[in-house]
Amino acid sequence: MSNPSDTPRILALVPCAGSGSRAGTAMPKQYQPVAGRAMLWHALVAFAQAPSVDASLLVLALDDAGFAAQPWPAELDPARLQVARCGGSSRAESVRNGLLHLRTAGYGEQDWVLVHDAARCLITPEQIETLVTACRSDPAGGLLALPLPDTLKSAVVDAAAPRVHGTVSRADKWLAQTPQMFRLGLLLQALDAGLSEAPEAITDESSAIERLGHAPLLVRGSAQNFKVTYPEDFALAEAVLQARAHPSLAS
Repeated sequence: MSNPSDTPRILALVPCAGSGSRAGTAMPKQYQPVAGRAMLWHALVAFAQAPSVDASLLVLALDDAGFAAQPWPAELDPARLQVARCGGSSRAESVRNGLLHLRTAGYGEQDWVLVHDAARCLITPEQIETLVTACRSDPAGGLLALPLPDTLKSAVVDAAAPRVHGTVSRADKWLAQTPQMFRLGLLLQALDAGLSEAPEAITDESSAIERLGHAPLLVRGSAQNFKVTYPEDFALAEAVLQARAHPSLAS
């Protein structure tokens, strides 16, 4: 995929190779129906509707048996979505493998990659555009995040039942979300280094970038852009999506 201009392209990369065991579903949670379609489609449609995003890559596990059974949304142009069965044993490995796939497909080191959790199915095109506008001229890149709204406690970790060890100041604390937007070359370098030196420390793309000495930009996101993780989260995501589809019923 050659790029005739010098303008960096903007790509979405959605790692989707995990099982989502905490969600308590019979199938991988990305295929659990939410508001009438598999959860992963909501995020992919949002990226397809974001004007700045040129294309998306969905990274599946090598033995994924669920994706082929999912009806393709009418709003999603198949030409703008690549599917690669190159998922790894961890999220970071899946993202790294996806970046290698993009580089093999002809994308360059300076192209931007928006890494997004399929389980954040409430992301909107507007939130994606907010991140792109804020980060496309930033030397490091950045991520959607929210200032911590709640009182934060540390715990005694070796007790039979967790007990409060102390109260932590929330003045400088943010909750990281996705998408997280970084240059393809820089992110690949960061993940290569992190996975070889301290894989347990790579909890998101930003953490890998930080280990190289960069300070990613924090771009205010939305409380609705939460990650569907536990069984009760599905009902909340369903309610939000239904309210968006039928705003008159929500008022």
